[in-house]
Amino acid sequence: MVRPTLSTDSSAPSSISADVLVVGVRPGADGAPATIAQPATTPFSALDDLDLAAIGATGAKDQLVRIPAVGVDAASIALIGLGTGTDAAAYRSAAGSAVRQLPHAASIALALPTDTDALVEAALEGAALGAYAFTRHKGAGTTGPARGDQRVTVLAPSAATDAAVRPAILADAASLVRDLVNTAAGDLGPQDVADVATGLASDLPLTVEVLDEQALEEQGFGGILGVGRGSARPPRLVVVRYAPESATKHLALVGKGITFDSGGLSLKPAASMLGMKTDMTGAATVLAATVAAARLGLDVRVTAWLALAENMPSGTATRPGDVLTLKNGKTVEVTNTDAEGRLVLGDGMAAASLEQPDAIVDVATLTGAQVVALGDRTTGLMGSDDLVAKLRAVAEGVSEPIWPMPLPEELDARLASDVADMVNATVGNPAGGMLLAGKFLERFVGEGIPWAHLDIAGPSEHKGGGYGWLGKGATGVMVRTLIALAEDLQSE
Repeated sequence: MVRPTLSTDSSAPSSISADVLVVGVRPGADGAPATIAQPATTPFSALDDLDLAAIGATGAKDQLVRIPAVGVDAASIALIGLGTGTDAAAYRSAAGSAVRQLPHAASIALALPTDTDALVEAALEGAALGAYAFTRHKGAGTTGPARGDQRVTVLAPSAATDAAVRPAILADAASLVRDLVNTAAGDLGPQDVADVATGLASDLPLTVEVLDEQALEEQGFGGILGVGRGSARPPRLVVVRYAPESATKHLALVGKGITFDSGGLSLKPAASMLGMKTDMTGAATVLAATVAAARLGLDVRVTAWLALAENMPSGTATRPGDVLTLKNGKTVEVTNTDAEGRLVLGDGMAAASLEQPDAIVDVATLTGAQVVALGDRTTGLMGSDDLVAKLRAVAEGVSEPIWPMPLPEELDARLASDVADMVNATVGNPAGGMLLAGKFLERFVGEGIPWAHLDIAGPSEHKGGGYGWLGKGATGVMVRTLIALAEDLQSE
């Protein structure tokens, strides 16, 4: 991953040296003209005579207008629309949008109304998130942004040498997810993800345990084995532990890690198979959140369970009608091999429950029904009432849209099987697909353990034009929410 060098500076906007000085523009109220938003450091008069309407600067979110330098030491000026918001979310978005749209600027100074520590931190975080670029698969001769060489400075009333530490760690966590998810599936099988986890732990207070196919068989992980048996690349369960001695709370994170999902013998259509390298986003997310917890030195125990398999068709693949025994002894009749994520998650959640954590949160690109219900930007949330409420609060705090969904009791009847404890899907009946998956997962949570399920099928990947700090590709959604949840637990 690459990230710009982040810093703060209390200099006057007119005297800061940078390739681009970014100044905020706020839309006028009730049809009035847009206005320059005064930076947080010193009064700024260099643009007092600028006719914003004449150059089309409206202050709308994500609008960036470049103009020549006037009365400043910077080489050029960029006007970024702030929209009507004045909170951390607005400045995170504006800073990220500006940096995202200035990929070739070697140095950027953000002169925004960031007059509190919280707003400065939000701008730094947004800038780091907006600078993301994925170049691993670019060929020789391809030109692109040299993001790692960029310097981004946020102007603040008082400069602090450590102001950028936490924003950088949060952005790095999101970038780790985006890097893993954007990588072609041919280059990232289950063992490759395990190797990444092991490498990340080498310089941090983390331990990593990797269960190969033999260990999975011996320990009863029938769901992960059943999903992965059709692939030439065998499945893995990776357990990443962060366990500070003084911690009194334990958060377990379980991630769906299907490194490629063909649908198995219930083969997906060709168009639906494209992009299925992203089906391991849940595993990448829980890994990144745990790494960030260690880097931040949080006083909470965090354990990530990465349930990794490649779902492929072959002569050894699980067949529709086969019965699998999962980690907690429950048997599942596989009616659809393309409903595989809940099988690997069931194993991971059952194993996590054995440790009696204070909360279990699973993360998965689980159902197309989530996209139908909530669209491409809002995560589906289900589970225990208190934990659901807590996750809603922390997600709102980091500006990640989320919405609670029910777990209706009547759906239990649809999971009934004639030959096993349950089926994994109801073929031919798509009603309430996101909720049915949640009801399935609920059966693998240990009694009395608070649990929440995050279905990120839509929000995990952005396919349209850029907005805020996001460009196309993997988003890293929910990793900042999970970090915020861990921070919240340590304070209890």
